[in-house]
Amino acid sequence: MFNRTKLLLAGSLLLTTVLQAQKAPAKKEVLSAMRLTNQYFMNKWPDAGKTIITNKERPSNIWTRAVYYEGLMALYSIDKKKEYLNYAIDWGVKHNWGLNSGIQTRNADNQCCGQTYIDLYLMDKKEERIKDIKASIDAMKATSKVDDWSWVDALQMGMPVYVRLGKLYNDTSYYNRMYDMYAYTKHKHGDNGLYDPANHLWWRDKDFDPPYKEPNGASCYWSRGNGWVVAALVRTLQLLPKSDPHYNEYMQDYKDMLKALIPLQRTDGFWNVSLADSTNFGGKELTGTSLFVYGMAWGINNNLIDKATYRPIMLKAWNALVKDCVHTDGMLGYVQGTGKEPKDGQPVTYDHIPDFEDYGLGCFLLAGSEMYKLK
Repeated sequence: MFNRTKLLLAGSLLLTTVLQAQKAPAKKEVLSAMRLTNQYFMNKWPDAGKTIITNKERPSNIWTRAVYYEGLMALYSIDKKKEYLNYAIDWGVKHNWGLNSGIQTRNADNQCCGQTYIDLYLMDKKEERIKDIKASIDAMKATSKVDDWSWVDALQMGMPVYVRLGKLYNDTSYYNRMYDMYAYTKHKHGDNGLYDPANHLWWRDKDFDPPYKEPNGASCYWSRGNGWVVAALVRTLQLLPKSDPHYNEYMQDYKDMLKALIPLQRTDGFWNVSLADSTNFGGKELTGTSLFVYGMAWGINNNLIDKATYRPIMLKAWNALVKDCVHTDGMLGYVQGTGKEPKDGQPVTYDHIPDFEDYGLGCFLLAGSEMYKLK
């Protein structure tokens, strides 16, 4: 009887521990982490138009900063601080609401800023806010060229712009061109497309599709690259009408990707930079993990994926991000610097400052915005 009582007690304690581990963080805790990390960045970059100097000087409307502003707008959606909105508007004004390389650019990295420009236009319909991004996308639509997105990062940089313009102007031609470009990336870039239909993950670009292998013999599925695709699908499905002929394909790709990520999660809650090879610069990494949290939390919040399956995975990842990455001053650790594969942007450690800090924070804020909405 004594042993049975001990066994029952142990089982009860284990169940309590499991339930506690799966408990969502309080909204105030999520918001506190978002405010702290964002304030660190705003303090470091008080001038929203200041150029970025690393190995060379770049304008601050490039993709790295644009991803940050995606995150800032997500933070503003749940925390209506005027300083956030003013910071975003000031960014647009300092760049005359323009694009790096001008409206003639076809590079999705240069068009990523348009996501925030359009979001700000919807709050205050000043035509200068969307004039250049619309002109750039319209110029692309006026041609038959659909192979511009030759790397998967481009899906996150570009697709949300097209879907925003399509909704704003009630013009399905934006949706149609977006799909044509998505499909080309999925099925034709590289040898047979950048999407692996067997494992439901993506190769970053033609340099990594078969026969390329990681040191352990697996395919090279780069964490942040796949994170970009998850974010692209989320930010497309958020606004795309369900009547769109390709809505279900996007949704299926989104669900298939999340399912593929389940067995690849590390025991500490993170995902490795090389999803299928922990021996190739394995370790904690914030950007890919944050984007996966963003995708899972959004799916749970919108009743699109199974809560019982994904909630523990997502919570484990978010709790790890907050516990292991957030410095007391708001700096984020374990951010892989820019690049295209596991070996790039190293080292990835708690104290190492990457070449760009902005996009890592953007990814974290996107994740936090959906974590905040959890019931």
